[in-house]
Amino acid sequence: MPGYDTSDAPVQEASPVKILIAGGFGVGKTTLVEAVSEIEPLRTEERLTSAGVGVDDLDGIESKTLTTVAMDFGRITLADAGVVLYLFGTPGQERFWFMWDDLLNGALGALVLVDTRRLDRGFPAIDFFESRGLPFVVGANCFHGEQPYTAEEIAAALHLRDPATPVLLLDARSRTDARDALLNLLDVVIAQARTAASTRPPGPHRHESALRASLSQP
Repeated sequence: MPGYDTSDAPVQEASPVKILIAGGFGVGKTTLVEAVSEIEPLRTEERLTSAGVGVDDLDGIESKTLTTVAMDFGRITLADAGVVLYLFGTPGQERFWFMWDDLLNGALGALVLVDTRRLDRGFPAIDFFESRGLPFVVGANCFHGEQPYTAEEIAAALHLRDPATPVLLLDARSRTDARDALLNLLDVVIAQARTAASTRPPGPHRHESALRASLSQP
């Protein structure tokens, strides 16, 4: 994607930017963080046990044996942009959703992963970020190398509040796909910060930070 250097070279005085990787249970959040992180990612996975029977919905993902119980953490440097993205993967099971508000603190945007085999599992994450006004993009994870729907069809099925919200087709195992999705998200964050700056009265506002100051130059 033109405009940004995503090499792993160190950045002088890079601005830290917190990004959430969110979505329902088993959509590929941990996989994406592992694929794109330039450091060994922090994982808080535990093995699924019989205690989750009747609680965790494994329909369509019967082969899943591990689940995130707190968060995933990774990092990617965007050298030309002068930022380091710190990636926080949210837990997917409903009983851990109480942690999302804590993880939201300080975040500038989110990449919401969905699984088109279980698209309804993506609604809570989308509702969460829409209700809190956090910029986000949707990544439709391609399982088994197949994606039977177009981005436009997925967007229509999700009933996104803002029809301009990007919906991207990606493979969470691909570093390139994950990186490009994050770059798309960065563009959305910058665009919304510019809009906020032009329409709101002077003073500090949510999502306006050093990121806008360093990246929103003409």
